[in-house]
Amino acid sequence: MVHYEEEIPKVNFSIFLSEKLHYDYTYLANLFSEVTGITIEHFIISHKIERAKELLLYGELNLTQISYKLNYSSVGHLSNQFKKVTGLTPTYFKHLKDKRLKALDNL
Repeated sequence: MVHYEEEIPKVNFSIFLSEKLHYDYTYLANLFSEVTGITIEHFIISHKIERAKELLLYGELNLTQISYKLNYSSVGHLSNQFKKVTGLTPTYFKHLKDKRLKALDNL
């Protein structure tokens, strides 16, 4: 859903997973954590941040549009999660891309 949908449906992931897999979410969450070592929530957040990074690199959408597309409640919420996962702000991440492109132009 995060990587291949044009826009993430505005549905709670726990409800979505329970309905799709026909299991109680608590059971799914416990099983997922046992097998992967991380929670479903952290897994989804990681994938949403990876998608945000892709969208930032493409440069077609601004941060507000990206936060809406990925179903964040606000740009601030996306920015906070982005920094928590990557250690960088989205703006600085994009700045690094622009800096690399300029360096390549100088070769």
